[in-house]
Amino acid sequence: MTSEGENIQAAIETPPAWQGILDPGEKIVWQGQPDQGFDVAAKEIPKAMFALFFSGFAIFWMSQAAAHGGPFWMFGLIHFSVGLGIFWKAIFGATQRRRRTWYTLTDRRAFVATDMPFKNRALKSYPITPDSPISYRAGPLATIHFARERRTGDKGRSFIANIGFERIAEGEKVIALLRKAQRGEEDT
Repeated sequence: MTSEGENIQAAIETPPAWQGILDPGEKIVWQGQPDQGFDVAAKEIPKAMFALFFSGFAIFWMSQAAAHGGPFWMFGLIHFSVGLGIFWKAIFGATQRRRRTWYTLTDRRAFVATDMPFKNRALKSYPITPDSPISYRAGPLATIHFARERRTGDKGRSFIANIGFERIAEGEKVIALLRKAQRGEEDT
């Protein structure tokens, strides 16, 4: 029996939930999730600090407006709420996204599934071919990238994003299975 967050070796037969998704003869060789622990990327700290300043200024503005009477102070609630939202996303957003992400590797493709609140469930597949751009960052929580995708950022600018299995515990095992799939070798 495996505990939550541990990787699961798939059975030889296609699980019922994967019927109609996998190609004939395609086999699941690994499944898992990113690390579930709380972690904040260093690049998010300035955004969080700005959000706190923004919310703090809104509180100051609301107190000054309230001191002069009338309901005008309530317009500051919008700014205060936006600041708190930006802060929450900067500090907790990546951890929440990891907790609602699942990975699957077959002998032909890699899948990334997400189930985020207020968004639809998503299942994306990425073929693993000899030309797949694989990169591996080893560590207790390894990251393996195997595809690139053009995305649009917050300000409408497009950029190339690396796609992969991030912060996984069994990095060495998964990179070996991924390289095997890249070479087209059968799992024994």
